[in-house]
Amino acid sequence: MVSLTAVILAAGQGTRMRSALAKVLHPLAGQPIIHYCVATATALAGAPPVLVIGHGGDQVRAELGDRARYVVQADQLGTGHALMQVLPLLSESVHPAGERGTVVVTYGDMPLLSQETLAALVEGHVQGDAVVSMLTVAARDPRGFGRVLRDAAGRLQGIVEEADCTPEQRAIRELNAGIYCFDRAWLCENLPRVPRSAKGEYYLTDVVGMAASQRRNVHAVACADEAEVLGINTRAHLAEAEAIMRSRINRRWMEAGVTMPDPAATYIDSTVQIEPDTVIWPGTYLQGQTTIGRDCCIGPNTLIRSSQIADGCTVMMSVLESAIMEQGASIGPFGHLRQGARLCQGAHMGNFGEMKNSTLGPGSKMGHFSYLGDASVGANVNIGAGTITCNFDGARKHATVIEDDAFVGSDSMLVAPLRIGRGARTGAGSVVTHDVPADAVAYGVPARVKRMRDGPHEAGEHATDDQKAPRELEEK
Repeated sequence: MVSLTAVILAAGQGTRMRSALAKVLHPLAGQPIIHYCVATATALAGAPPVLVIGHGGDQVRAELGDRARYVVQADQLGTGHALMQVLPLLSESVHPAGERGTVVVTYGDMPLLSQETLAALVEGHVQGDAVVSMLTVAARDPRGFGRVLRDAAGRLQGIVEEADCTPEQRAIRELNAGIYCFDRAWLCENLPRVPRSAKGEYYLTDVVGMAASQRRNVHAVACADEAEVLGINTRAHLAEAEAIMRSRINRRWMEAGVTMPDPAATYIDSTVQIEPDTVIWPGTYLQGQTTIGRDCCIGPNTLIRSSQIADGCTVMMSVLESAIMEQGASIGPFGHLRQGARLCQGAHMGNFGEMKNSTLGPGSKMGHFSYLGDASVGANVNIGAGTITCNFDGARKHATVIEDDAFVGSDSMLVAPLRIGRGARTGAGSVVTHDVPADAVAYGVPARVKRMRDGPHEAGEHATDDQKAPRELEEK
């Protein structure tokens, strides 16, 4: 039996990022870098990891909360020194009889490292009865990693940092990825013996040589994909990791039944959920807590952020922010659903329309160049082109209510607070400043209201053709 403790080293200053934001909090595919590292470590160990923090530690605590246990490295004196800060916690750990205490050490700037790779490292460590196991990678570009030293028989002898390599050692392509697995008891006894370097730092790499000199088992597990050990130290590294993460995300969704004609030009955050048989066209950005149902057509050139899209919806060349689209709704091109906007079942918003904190009811249509703010629109309503709800008086915002089966003519100005009754109509170009009763017509500037005789919603009948147009009514 193995009792596993995961430790993540994340105390570095990240000076090459040139940012006031802690390096591990820079966003990657919709989440801070550290979220991926913590999620992987938690899944591996079955418990929150120990996170060694330093520079920007308060920012990291605020972001993660109780998702990790925290240890502070006040002075950044190398990776060995960082792990030394965890020793009191490890020494206090109590393991049931027969369980082997094992410590896995990773880094907060390696978000691409998979749980499967770490599990293979732990398995090799246990099967090899090792006190130290390390993850190695064969790569043409060493990226500053140390070289793995072996004797003539192939046994691990130690690690030499790139800065200290001889020309012959620099030619070695087996690299130390810096990911370790330790026997807990051996680590607690030997880590304090790591010598201080000429730079005044304590290197975790030295423990490999210590174990070898003690003739204890040292094990190496090769990482098949060098992308997994990409450490993010610069904005360029961040962009590389973003491309790799985006490719992983897109492949996962395509394997799950989502069509992407051009995945390289499709940008999906790791927090997004998509159902099968949906098509995501190029130039589409799906961000935040967005969910998309089945049989949808999204894009091209669309941004959807933290919105809920039901089955059978169409979103073309539009922007949605904290909005909801019910089944069969459609928008675009060039529509904008802002926070609190809702398109109900079968509703449609045409090009250059905008909604905020408003609902467009089932089967209702909103023409182009229109704006609804703080409005509630019922079912089967027609919103003519150029219609605007004038919801802000300079101090407060007011609501507009448009009831079922109403017809709002083009270029209508609806001055809130306002209610347009069931089956009512406004003439084109009207400035409506007072409520319009059911089955009445409002027209003019300012709009006058004229009630229709025996309106369909008073008499229970359907409107006749001569009741449909304000101009015809005026002529009568």
